[in-house]
Amino acid sequence: MSVTKPKRARRVQLSVPGSSDKMMSKAAASDADHVFLDLEDAVAPSAKKIARGQVVKALKNLDWSGKTRCVRINDLRTPYAYGDIIEIIRGAGEYLDTIMIPKAMDARDIWFVETLLEQLEIDLGLKNKVGIEALIEEVHGMKNVDRIAESSPRLEALIFGMGDYSASQKMDARSVGGTTGYPGDLWHYARYKMIIAARANDIDPIDGPFSDFRNGDGYREECKRALILGCAGKWAIHPAQIPIALEEFSPPEEQVDYARKMIAAYQDAEAKGLGAIQVDGEMVDAASVRILQNTLDRASFGHRGTS
Repeated sequence: MSVTKPKRARRVQLSVPGSSDKMMSKAAASDADHVFLDLEDAVAPSAKKIARGQVVKALKNLDWSGKTRCVRINDLRTPYAYGDIIEIIRGAGEYLDTIMIPKAMDARDIWFVETLLEQLEIDLGLKNKVGIEALIEEVHGMKNVDRIAESSPRLEALIFGMGDYSASQKMDARSVGGTTGYPGDLWHYARYKMIIAARANDIDPIDGPFSDFRNGDGYREECKRALILGCAGKWAIHPAQIPIALEEFSPPEEQVDYARKMIAAYQDAEAKGLGAIQVDGEMVDAASVRILQNTLDRASFGHRGTS
């Protein structure tokens, strides 16, 4: 059965420690269109339970207008994950868009979170249905990525976490998300495999982190590669990366105008019983219209140069 999923902005997913009130305030005021408040890697074990309350407070009290609001919980194989979900949903479920699951291994991980969310929403009488985003960052998760992608109508996005993934595969990758001595794109196969699984199930594929945040050119190049393969956005681990991702994942206005012109010409020709046509020396057919429509879909979240 086909399920219509919410279309949320994910051109750039800004990572913010859930234990830092100051950084969460800055994130709310930033231009990022997706922010995930992190309870996992960015928070020390001794602060994890305390950080839940800080995240609830931030979700309720800060102005997140125009942003997709997300919380990354702890790994489901730790003693923190279930408590993260319960406390966050009880405290701020109506202010939350999605829960991010790290190290998703198989469909059962999604089912666990889905079931717990359903029980909480019924118990609390919440009208807001919280979506799920899953990190593919273990070899087991990549092996099972198709099952994960088709596991639940709540699943809205898959994210390629190349840092933990390279460790899981025992790769000699010393720069997370960056270039290595490998001839070619080290991440191409894994990234491409995840994107196919996501797109086949109407899920947003998101590219993961680029650790050298001072290297703007390198980050931009990885944004371009991810976009070409079909990603909807990329992580930002530092505010300096936000404008680059927004620019690269937003089509320029002239590209949007071109797409509209070509689609309108084709629709007019179709109404007259014509098939493929030529517009300004270029052929336009049903296949090219589908590609052009992707440009308009991306433009729904903003043209290049806008947030």
